[in-house]
Amino acid sequence: MYPSYNTSPKTPDATGMGSNAVQLAAKMHLGWNIGNTMESPGGETGWGNPQITESYVRFLKQTGFNAVRLPCAWDWHHLSDRSKAKIDPAWLSRVKEVVQYCVNNDMYVLLNIHWDNGWLDANINNLKKDSVNAKQKALWEQIATTMRDFDEHLMFASANEPPAENAEQMEILNSYHQTFINAVRSTGGRNSYRVLVVQGPGTDFDKTDRLMNTLPTDQISNRMMVEVHNYTPAQFTILDQDASWGKMFYYWGASHHSTIQPDRNPTWGGESEHIRVFGLMKAKFIDKGIPVLMGEYGAYRRGNSQNVPLDLNTHNDAVDYWNRYVTKQAIQHGLKPFFWDTGAALDRRNNRVLDQRTIDAILAGSR
Repeated sequence: MYPSYNTSPKTPDATGMGSNAVQLAAKMHLGWNIGNTMESPGGETGWGNPQITESYVRFLKQTGFNAVRLPCAWDWHHLSDRSKAKIDPAWLSRVKEVVQYCVNNDMYVLLNIHWDNGWLDANINNLKKDSVNAKQKALWEQIATTMRDFDEHLMFASANEPPAENAEQMEILNSYHQTFINAVRSTGGRNSYRVLVVQGPGTDFDKTDRLMNTLPTDQISNRMMVEVHNYTPAQFTILDQDASWGKMFYYWGASHHSTIQPDRNPTWGGESEHIRVFGLMKAKFIDKGIPVLMGEYGAYRRGNSQNVPLDLNTHNDAVDYWNRYVTKQAIQHGLKPFFWDTGAALDRRNNRVLDQRTIDAILAGSR
């Protein structure tokens, strides 16, 4: 369907690639998402964020983070020839430049194909399986070839939050992950040894525990990680208006319930739920030598929105507590946390902290 883009495979090169997945995970302390940027359909600034600068990456490092997740679109507005799934060389070059900023500053970087207008996520079915695998192969051959000379600071991730609800869909999703791994490895050089990350179904803890019972095969052992995301409970962390399936929670944590606004206290998803799901990942993967990245997580303040909690002090304390507690428990269970930020916590234009309480909470949880 598409031409092969693995046009210059290199012999395997282990230089600078000495860490296996467990050793590499141990080097990652705290991760940060540069969200709503490289995955925007209008290019890097399409969702209102500035272009990423090396000074911002240095600022991240100074703030206390040593790993970056770089959500990235490729198919969505970045193909120079759609019929051939050919990525615009200028876009490949720009993404490579941003990765270089991270590597220059001894930051580990996770580069993915994000939602990308849903070409993979919306097509986890037998009807589209062959065409999706063809596109996955074409895109990853190009990305991997372009980024091949980076050392182990760079990891690739197959997708973002690919949904799968049952064993049949999981088998199809695994084929997409397998295509990703095969495509990257086929390009050779340092990609023969690069650590690769595959996403659990929906990056959901319970579905990943239930359905992800086999990982793709790899020509090199112990170079794979699994990724899940954590916004539990969503009514507290990310919901910005009441939904048919649930009302917003403004408060969270056993000691951060409101007496002023009890109808906005949480009804599920407390501390014990996080302990439970972290335990699932520890038993299924981490204890078996397969690191788990918590590739996105975070709770966010509502004080600036139209939905202002009546008990604002308790709300803000609860947000701090969630970010601190979840960071701490993730790390204690062996997961590697990457906070999701779209520019609200750190000012990317002036390299300053906008939400000191959130940064303090994350850092406190990491100690």
